[in-house]
Amino acid sequence: MSSRLLPLLIVLMAGVLLALGFPLAVSVAGAQQQRVVVDRIDDTARVAALAQLVAEDRPGTVERRALLAEELTRYHEVYGIKVGVFYRDDEAMARAPRNWTVPAEGEGRQSFQEALLGRRSDDPEQVWPWQNRRLIVDSPVVRDGDVVAVVVTDSPTGQMRSRILKGWLVIAAGEVAAMLLAVGAAIRLTGWVLRPVRVLDAVTHDIATGRMNSRVAAAGGPPELRRLASSFNEMADNVEDVLEQQRAFVADASHQLRNPLAALLLRIELLALELPDGNEEIASVRTEGKRLAQVLDDLLDLALAEHAPADLRLTDIGELAAERVAAWRALAEEKGVRLTEHRAAVTAWTDPIALSSALDAVIDNALKFTPAGEEVTVTVARNGETSMIAINDGGPGLTDDEMARIGDRFWRSNRHQNIKGSGLGLSISRALLAAGGGSISYAHGEPRGLRVTLTVPRASPAS
Repeated sequence: MSSRLLPLLIVLMAGVLLALGFPLAVSVAGAQQQRVVVDRIDDTARVAALAQLVAEDRPGTVERRALLAEELTRYHEVYGIKVGVFYRDDEAMARAPRNWTVPAEGEGRQSFQEALLGRRSDDPEQVWPWQNRRLIVDSPVVRDGDVVAVVVTDSPTGQMRSRILKGWLVIAAGEVAAMLLAVGAAIRLTGWVLRPVRVLDAVTHDIATGRMNSRVAAAGGPPELRRLASSFNEMADNVEDVLEQQRAFVADASHQLRNPLAALLLRIELLALELPDGNEEIASVRTEGKRLAQVLDDLLDLALAEHAPADLRLTDIGELAAERVAAWRALAEEKGVRLTEHRAAVTAWTDPIALSSALDAVIDNALKFTPAGEEVTVTVARNGETSMIAINDGGPGLTDDEMARIGDRFWRSNRHQNIKGSGLGLSISRALLAAGGGSISYAHGEPRGLRVTLTVPRASPAS
């Protein structure tokens, strides 16, 4: 969830910063240009005042024009700005440099025409750092209410564009710093909000894998998530109580039914002594009674497996599997089935008694469904952070629909109802493994049969 929430927050904050940064950058550029334009207006006003004296028909006009030309030349040499005073017919009163003329077209010509009408030209278009343009500012020279000439300045924009770029760099640095702070705040906010969710997810996984005593510890986060955690703990307590009552009922019922069933089987045996040998009804009743006794024993084993805590130890899985294969080899030889092992030096943290019981249930199941002349293999291997024991049988295997139901309590394939069993062996194996953090999985065997894999963790619970 953090991989979706954190990018969303970052995108939103980046959008806010960009929405603030762009107008600020435009404002900085506009302020820098306005500063230059105001300076040029002041300069043109001063030159216009000098040109007004030259335009008057008084003695000393030639000297004043020479002084004006000298003033414009010094201005151009110091600031690098082209400046000139032009009559209405574009003839120059004075100018610097000497070969400069009024632009014949474009923005410069338009502003010159506006100045001839007696008003200062509009502010020039904004010059951006990547545009190598010049700023043209015009001011009219008025004598007796008439415009007789126009002062024109043509300014380079290199320094102005450099100042704009520096201002933008400062803004960009501020945006980057603000973005880093925002990302840090978003990470902390996301962690604060999702910490209870992660804890809840972990505890839910623990409960789903059989560790019913797991609970959500009190943690930070929004009040709504804290209330959710509290409600989840209450729900887990209720579920655990219900399951405990169910396990207790199954265990008590199985235990209580065993004694009358044993008495019933004994009476059947006594009754069989008074009947002729080979009586089919007595044999059938005896078989069903023994089957019922096996179901009760398996129910009691399942209840104990789901209730008993795991005694985890560092166990040599290869040696344990070899012992169980040796124990089952006599029965396999009696059925004409080859029981082989592929042993490896592999260790894992598990309850050795629980793993042995689970392995016994799986091997027993494999031997039941493997016909004579076929093979059952037990392979011990390491798979990353887990150790595994794979049991491949040579039986008929299961269909895809049957694979979806294997391991359910009391479920047996319709094709195998004639084979002895209660349908609880694999359920018992799953319960035994889940108590220690292990699992059991099923797959189609190669080239046929069923492949059952027991998986246990290699790392200790503390790590």
